[in-house]
Amino acid sequence: MRFRIDLKIFIFIILFYFTKQIQIYGFIMFFACIHELGHLLCGILLGMKPEKLEIIPFGLSVSFRIKAQEYNKKIKKGNIFEIKKIIVAIAGPLINLIMILIIYNVNLEIEKKLVLIYSNFLLFIFNLLPIYPLDGGRIIKGIFHIIFGKRKAEKYINCISLISVIIFTALASILILYIENISIFLISLFLLCIVIQENKKFKKRETIYKKILDNKAI
Repeated sequence: MRFRIDLKIFIFIILFYFTKQIQIYGFIMFFACIHELGHLLCGILLGMKPEKLEIIPFGLSVSFRIKAQEYNKKIKKGNIFEIKKIIVAIAGPLINLIMILIIYNVNLEIEKKLVLIYSNFLLFIFNLLPIYPLDGGRIIKGIFHIIFGKRKAEKYINCISLISVIIFTALASILILYIENISIFLISLFLLCIVIQENKKFKKRETIYKKILDNKAI
């Protein structure tokens, strides 16, 4: 399994430090790691092999090895591997929900308990946004893949992700004026960059696919 650190994490640490939000950032990073370990454990239990572990500005990111033969095991219009991926995507937010319930029932100071619950609730809601590659986007993409097939699933989720991240960035820009919290705005910019990169990858794949079809037509 390969390991990588996204160097942008150091920029985020500096920004959160100077905006005096380093404590909440630390809690979010800690619970984001637990969240991602939920994905990892679930994937391993389902027989999937981890390929890459990456430290990113908001926790860990785990990717699993994709085998071509997995896509040949059909279930109706979909396949077993897509269902596994959907279950793995659900596992992360589910871990945060479980953490909220545990923290709620643990004897802690009210102020500390609220911060811990807030951190997990933020991760729970954030990861369920319909933006790929967040968990919400992965779940929707997996469902679309089962119903419409791979190409249409990628096309639809890219459109949904772009619209969602634009709305999210606009809301974050407004919220920063009222709650004076830069974290949500930074997250939105980070997501916007990821969505733009995913759209570029999709367009490259579409160009290659069209060339293959044109060659076959000739």
